[in-house]
Amino acid sequence: MASVDVRALSQPVGIMRIMATFLSCMSFSLVASAGYFNSPYWAWCMFTWCFCFFFTLLILILEFTTIFSKLPFPWEDFTTAFAMLASLMCLAASIIYPIFFTCSTCHRQIGASVVSWVCFGVYTGEVVLTRLRPSGEHIGFLSTLPGIMKMLETFLSCLIFTSLEVGQYSGSPGLQWCIAVFSLCFIFNVLIILLTVTQLISPILLSFEKLVILYNLLAALMYLTAMVIWPLYSFETKRPGNCGSLCSWDKLVMVTLMTIFNAIVYTLDAAYSIRLVFCVSNQ
Repeated sequence: MASVDVRALSQPVGIMRIMATFLSCMSFSLVASAGYFNSPYWAWCMFTWCFCFFFTLLILILEFTTIFSKLPFPWEDFTTAFAMLASLMCLAASIIYPIFFTCSTCHRQIGASVVSWVCFGVYTGEVVLTRLRPSGEHIGFLSTLPGIMKMLETFLSCLIFTSLEVGQYSGSPGLQWCIAVFSLCFIFNVLIILLTVTQLISPILLSFEKLVILYNLLAALMYLTAMVIWPLYSFETKRPGNCGSLCSWDKLVMVTLMTIFNAIVYTLDAAYSIRLVFCVSNQ
């Protein structure tokens, strides 16, 4: 039978989660009242604030009712990983929304942008508090550097998918290869995260760490090819003169930048995983 734990709401992390719930709710409420935009970036920002609001509120309820103790996965690892992910998502929304949807007289949009930046600061503070653990205490996969890089790779892939349009790559085999790279790496990243968090690694016969190293190497090489091919085949012409904000050409730039960032992260992930298994484990 579930009991009630008031400390879940009164301790510093709990207070920060209450603030984040209020701020994320305030952000999407202001944006919703300002009106709808037919844009994937608008949808991404709204999804970010709604996602953060829902899961932060859910975490508060589960900790307040102590139901979290009955869940079949490491709770602290999950909440720390969520705070990191929410920080990244709020940072992206706080940059994207004011760039594309605010003006000098758009008071609600400006207010939503300011609140989103404050929300990002609150989630960052939660990450700092949850990472300050005593020396020697167990840290789950998502709270380690490889887990953080896996989440960052998945997050950047989501930004890439948000900026894609079918017409951008439908007639080009080179660009279709890039889409395959984005999709396959995203799927395998999610699979690795799920297998690790749910602790379903033991039934796998082969060494899971070495399989992950092999995947990291292949993913890094694939992303490096996409980093070269995507801008090479995308920018065959200059930016159109009648291209306003949110035009297809700007989305191609966004995909290019996110591909470069993700290629760097995948390369660092591959290098670190090789060092972790072959160097540290042999000491």
